[in-house]
Amino acid sequence: MSPMRKTDDQHRAELVKAGRRLYELGFCPSTSGNISVRLDAWRIMITPTGASKGDMKPEDMVVLSPKGEHRFGRKQASSEAEMHLLAYRLRPEVGAVVHAHPAKATAFACAGLALDQNLATEFTMMVGPVPLARYGTPGTPDLSASLEDLIPGHNGVLMGNHGVVAYGKDLLEAVGRMEMIEHFAEIVQGTLLAGRQTPLSPEDLAKLHQAARRYSEGAKGR
Repeated sequence: MSPMRKTDDQHRAELVKAGRRLYELGFCPSTSGNISVRLDAWRIMITPTGASKGDMKPEDMVVLSPKGEHRFGRKQASSEAEMHLLAYRLRPEVGAVVHAHPAKATAFACAGLALDQNLATEFTMMVGPVPLARYGTPGTPDLSASLEDLIPGHNGVLMGNHGVVAYGKDLLEAVGRMEMIEHFAEIVQGTLLAGRQTPLSPEDLAKLHQAARRYSEGAKGR
């Protein structure tokens, strides 16, 4: 039996909760960052522009068509909505997109360094390599263009001189991946300070990928 589809009001409440968590973690200072969920094949719900993610209300959320047309909501959608819509077009399995500015991961983005080192087991299983996209001006088509080639093969991307975007089958997974990316940035920072890294071997990586597939298949069967 398939799970019941969530109502729009439930999605609104979950976006508020996710925004508050990201704000309290320090990932979305001031009014930065944006979050969205795919409601169905015809609608995307996204946070409004200029709103503190720690102080949003359910009625603040905006509903767009897959082409970005305003469908519902009293406020204006995030100015970076197009990069969310692009992810939904390129990744049919993606149900949520989170863009934030966690300090350590963003520092790597500003240093021109990807987080693609095969170092930590949980990160390798839950997220995988996080590449670095070139700089794209926020709020312009160039921002989406900078991500287009990287979205299909990755669960998260560092945005050059900007921040981080993470994708997931639902909001819980997308937020969790954002947390993992920031945690991994701290781990990599520690290895750089230590002056050495010990990467996982190709054999160990193959075993981890097998374990990740088994876990994913098991989760689908529940």
